[in-house]
Amino acid sequence: MLKKIFTAIICLTILFANVEVDAATEWFWLDSNDKYSKYFDADSVTVNKKVVTKDGREIAIEIEAWTKTTYSYEGAAETIKNYGISNILPDPHSLAYSLALLRINPQNRTLQYIREDFYNANNQVVWSKEEGRVKEITSRTFDEEFYCAIVDEVFQMGERDRKRAPAEERWIELWTYTDEDGSTTTLSADTTTMRLKGTNLILWEWQVTKNSSGKTSEIRFMKKSVNLTQGTEVIKDGQTWTPSNSWQELKDDYDGAYRMIKTDEPDYKGLVRLRAYVKNNQNWVNRYSLD
Repeated sequence: MLKKIFTAIICLTILFANVEVDAATEWFWLDSNDKYSKYFDADSVTVNKKVVTKDGREIAIEIEAWTKTTYSYEGAAETIKNYGISNILPDPHSLAYSLALLRINPQNRTLQYIREDFYNANNQVVWSKEEGRVKEITSRTFDEEFYCAIVDEVFQMGERDRKRAPAEERWIELWTYTDEDGSTTTLSADTTTMRLKGTNLILWEWQVTKNSSGKTSEIRFMKKSVNLTQGTEVIKDGQTWTPSNSWQELKDDYDGAYRMIKTDEPDYKGLVRLRAYVKNNQNWVNRYSLD
């Protein structure tokens, strides 16, 4: 009997906690477009876990916070499709907004939806989901604005400013190469994703190849680990796009092994540029470091 009473109390506590997040929270606006508006609750940002480094610094390794997303009709329709819940919510008009508890690991730049509650215009929950997959935040993820705002509350390193900066400030061109057939390939690095782990720089790169007529023939979006000391690199993840196949998984020709960057290839220019960037931006690339 006591166990049943205790369980009921816990359930009521969770219920009232959700109501407080919905009704009493002051939401800070982050971004809007034709489909979505994004907000977060700055007061809800909580550091769950910390690590004390050898030199005595306390570094957050797990952060949680509540966010809110409101939907236009098109945004609701897209969300329902992406979640595969058209059988539950056949009419996009029935989805007005959602609240989500996010868990972030800054060292790996990952985000997980711990809980999501979807509401109609009458503030009634129409669908819920728990324990979403862990995903890495890049320039192509829907959640990048959430990630940057929440991390900024803890580290205060200008994550949002860098994310929202003009492309020429956020991205740095590593090299451009023109082949014998007239096709040109350009490789750029996303500085927002850069973090140093030992001598390895983790980052995402955007590689675009255009034919002699100026039409895009291939795009590669790649996560790399570049060993700045040894001059080696490995592709950790990525996607590739072509006009005929759209986006596909990028397969690493070296099966996950580091390859030497040769001095006579374009990537060597990129290595030199990355070494210079890291040297001149130590605070940024080490902002989450546990070393």
